[in-house]
Formats: sequence, C-alpha cells, structure tokens
Amino acid sequence: MTERKPPAIEIDAVTKRFKTDVALDAVSLSVAEGETLALFGPSGAGKTVLLRVIAGLVEADAGRIRIGGRDMDDVPPEERGVGMAFQNFALFPHMSAFDNIASPLTARRQSGEALRAGVEKLATMLKIGHVLGQAPKALSNGQKQRTALARALAGGPRTLLLDDPLRNVDAKLRFEMRLELPRLLAREKATTIYVTQDYREAMALGDRIAVLEGGRVTQLGTPEEVYLAPATLSVARLFGDPAINTLKVTPQTDGQGPFVLLSDLRAPLDDGLSHAAGRPCVLGLRPEAVRFTEAGAPGAVAVTVEAETPLNEKTVTLVTTKRGREILVSRPAGTPGPAEGAAHIAVDSAHALLFDAETGARIAPRETTRRGAAA
Repeated sequence: MTERKPPAIEIDAVTKRFKTDVALDAVSLSVAEGETLALFGPSGAGKTVLLRVIAGLVEADAGRIRIGGRDMDDVPPEERGVGMAFQNFALFPHMSAFDNIASPLTARRQSGEALRAGVEKLATMLKIGHVLGQAPKALSNGQKQRTALARALAGGPRTLLLDDPLRNVDAKLRFEMRLELPRLLAREKATTIYVTQDYREAMALGDRIAVLEGGRVTQLGTPEEVYLAPATLSVARLFGDPAINTLKVTPQTDGQGPFVLLSDLRAPLDDGLSHAAGRPCVLGLRPEAVRFTEAGAPGAVAVTVEAETPLNEKTVTLVTTKRGREILVSRPAGTPGPAEGAAHIAVDSAHALLFDAETGARIAPRETTRRGAAA
C-alpha cells in the first residue's frame, strides 16, 4: 500500500450551529497533499457549510482548521490560498466571463499572452470559449457554473474547494468532466475537497469519500470500501442505482455455515457472519449481487417475476418472494433472464451485507476460511 502524504488540510472537531440547528457536529477529517476528497451526502447534511468554514467565510463555533500545517484562526479568506467554486457562482457582475476567470491571475500581476492562453485553455476544456466576452447576466446557469469553476482553477491554487460545480451542467458535459477533472487536478497537484450529492460523481472523482449525514461523518474510505462495505445501512442506501435491497432477517447457522431464509429456502451467507446467528438483522443485497438461476441449483430461491425494466447498460427485474417481499435483480443488458412468471434467484454470499436491525451498523464478517461466492 502506498504511504499517504502528510495532510494538506486538517479539520479538527469543527462544530457549527445556526441557532438550535447543528450544521456540523465535531467533524474531523484530513486531506493529504494532492488528494481529492469527495464530500458526499444528502441535501442539508452540512457539506457547503463545511467548505465555507474551511474557506473562512463562516466562523466555526468550535474546532480548528489547518491548511498546509498553518492554523487558520484569524486568517482572512483572501490569505488562505484556496481556490473556491460555490453553488451560488459568486461571479463579478461587472466583469466579462474572461475577466472573471482571469481575476486570480491579474491579482498576481500576470498579464499578456500567458494570461490569455491560461484562460482560453480552461475555457476550451469547459466548453465556454464562445461566451468569454459576455457578462454573467447573459450566461446560462450551466455557463455561470463552469465560469466559476474555471476561475477557481485559473490561479493554480494548491488547495481547491469545489461545491457541486457540475450541478447545472448538461449530462454529456458532466460525463466528460468526470473523466477530465481528475486528470486536471492530478496535473495541477491540487489538494481538493469536492462536494457532490451524486454518488457516481463521488466514486469517479474521489480518491476517498467522506460521507456526511446530519452534520457528522458516518464513513470515510475509498470508493470501493464505501460501496462494498458501507459502515451503516443509511450509507448503503445512499450508494447504488437501483437502490440496495433490504430485508428483515434473523440469520441462522448449521453444519454448512450461516444462512437466512428466503421463501422458506436456505440462502447462504459468508462464513464469517456466523456470529450474527439469532440476532435481528437487515439483509442488504445489491441488485447486482442477486442473479437468476435454475430450479434445484444450490441456494436457489423461488420467486415470481413482477416487472422488467431495461436501463441502458443493464436490465432490472422486480421479483417477489413467497412471502411477498420485493427484490430487485440487475443483470447486464442483453443477457438472458425471465421476463414474467415463476423463476429462481441466488444470492452472492460474498457480497451480502448484514446490518444490526436496531443500530443500523454493518455487522462485519470475522476472519475465517470462507467459501467465497456461493449460490
């Protein structure tokens, strides 16, 4: 494993209240030099507030911010050395798009061809070259957002705070920027906190993801860790489309290992989950962790196909168990599968998740000799 670099941004027990509303509740995070941290969570989780505290635009009630090892107490925003692009654009209304983007460069007394080349390069990448001469009031929201992003990038800051900068961008450009932005940030060696409500964007752009819910960090890890091993049921529900299947179960164990009952049939679990036997749980099954199989195959569970929906690269099928519990099954588009009537499914035990029914915390498998994926 590659050794992580020293933190460029340190957030230590930051708390912020607005009257009786706790927007940030003792949030602690660190971002390594050159790392992109995706700050992900639902609306109202406190993501924008945290960025504004880091930038110095909002004063925290408690806790500390350090950037580059320097304590930011009493350091004004303009001296923090960060580039910012926020949801409200904050463009200078009396300046053209070109001058808005160039403002960090002119502040550093850069001029001439180097300045123009830098602005035009960013404008080309963000596809706003044709509006550089226009004032902000003449721009669409998507163009304003891209102009604000270009301005944040123009000065080549070592620290970037990006607040959902692609929210108002059309789907095609958003997809292209998910590919281009990581390359740009890596080239600039920028330390970035990237706020988004789109889990795909968080997974595509973040070296790590911090999940923020109700002003608290509920999980911090790589995209793979957060998706495959969510810390809580709430985190699991935030990732994936279609959403994760959740079923109330009480695991059991026998000579073959742990299992749950679906349609009164044995659906095996990972060997490491034997300690959850007899405990009220919620079984989490990603739709792609469920597959159609033949009757009589090991672990086959009888279901009824209710509906099938093609979704571009995949086909999603809704099935119900004997007791009427609904399960979504996802398979690659073009692969065979029943469209109606009786069928059988099997669970990939290696990717079945168990959560405590009371606390919602994931029950982690214990180390053991595992069967691996089982039907």
